[in-house]
Amino acid sequence: MEYGFTTAAYVVSAVLFILSLGGLSGQESAKRAVWYGITGMALAVAATLIGPGSGLWFLSMIMIAGGGYIGYQLATKVQMTQMPELVAAMHSLVGLAAVFVGFIAHVELGRVLAMDDAAKKGLEGFAALLAKKDGVEIAILRVELFLGIFIGAITFTGSIIAYGKLAGRVDSVATKLPGGHMLNAGAAALSLITLIWYFNTGGFFPLFLMTLAALFIGYHLIMGIGGADMPVVVSMLNSYSGWAAAAIGFSLGNDLMIVVGALVGSSGAILSYIMCKAMNRSFVSVILGGFGGPAGEQMAVEGEQIAIEAEGVAMALNEADSVVIIPGYGMAVAQAQSGVAELVRKLRAQGKNVRFAIHPVAGRLPGHMNVLLAEAKVPYDIVMEMDEINDDFPETDVAIVIGSNDIVNPAAQDDPNSPIAGMPVLECWKAKQVFVSKRGQGTGYSGIENPLFFKENTRMFYGDAKASLDKLLPMID
Repeated sequence: MEYGFTTAAYVVSAVLFILSLGGLSGQESAKRAVWYGITGMALAVAATLIGPGSGLWFLSMIMIAGGGYIGYQLATKVQMTQMPELVAAMHSLVGLAAVFVGFIAHVELGRVLAMDDAAKKGLEGFAALLAKKDGVEIAILRVELFLGIFIGAITFTGSIIAYGKLAGRVDSVATKLPGGHMLNAGAAALSLITLIWYFNTGGFFPLFLMTLAALFIGYHLIMGIGGADMPVVVSMLNSYSGWAAAAIGFSLGNDLMIVVGALVGSSGAILSYIMCKAMNRSFVSVILGGFGGPAGEQMAVEGEQIAIEAEGVAMALNEADSVVIIPGYGMAVAQAQSGVAELVRKLRAQGKNVRFAIHPVAGRLPGHMNVLLAEAKVPYDIVMEMDEINDDFPETDVAIVIGSNDIVNPAAQDDPNSPIAGMPVLECWKAKQVFVSKRGQGTGYSGIENPLFFKENTRMFYGDAKASLDKLLPMID
């Protein structure tokens, strides 16, 4: 009966997780999708606590309450600009949990194998499951928990470094130790050797040695990836955490962990592919090469950046019929999304055609800009993806770039030696007038100069984005 209830609850939870994942693909259904996920997780936890092999209720409730309190505090205090690093930090916890569960499974396996047949008959829960396994199943279990620990350890240290780079606590420049790829290859080879060793002996030392190698791989891989590739890294680590959970699910015989891990792992992998395609990068080049350097001497940027005041921007907007707004991470930092939304409302009230152009890697987290605009109550139907709006720029009167750099850089098309050569970008320079809201003359997160800022139809609207919009809004008729 207990197994039947737990299995049924896990099936319902899995369905809710699938509905949640599907709902997150659209802004209109995202809120409902979050509640599907919350309900599914609550049901899964409850079924686990009262299911077969349950125990340590008091400790479990303390840990759930403590985790819930910490999660609530983070959710209420973390700003949207900190969301990318928060996601990376959460991935590190998933990886660490996979490592701990894998080690516990190893210890429990050793304990059960040391028992005689009479003692095994009184076992419950995971120990009872282990006692029923034959030699072949135990060998498979060792591979499963080995992989769970291996992926989890890579996810743990990799996510910590990603968090540090996104939070500005670790240099965003791609950095490798002397030996570069050979060190990673050596650590991977060592992990393979320890897998064979552990498979044949079941000893703790090869498992421990592999964990150290995997921790190094996670650290060194992400250190070797530049800040401009962080959106891909975040989704990639999301995928890693899912596969680690799936591997541990196989070890524990937990169907729900297998399903959820596969959902997270596959969705993260698909998202990583989409991000790489949007940046014209291969997944392997991102993981192994970091944000690559130029192939040769880059084209010199000619001209000068011409500044404009709020009055000039307001005049152009009041005269324009069509406006496209391109948001970036700078908008999030300045918390200017509410001002942008108010500007849109004023312009649309005049009958102007106002739309947003969202690049797949705008910000430092996939979907970051969409969430900010939804938070500011911007209508969903005017938020367009790059492929939907790129052809419309030649007929656009005014394009406004707010805190973006690489995603509007024409060097991606014009300079074959640029580090971002071939990357699909928003072709805003084809609009009649371009205004760039920017703090100063810096090169942005990736450190690449942008020829857009020097074009004849571009004017630089310097200053904090929120303060600049506060000056601009009263001048919009």
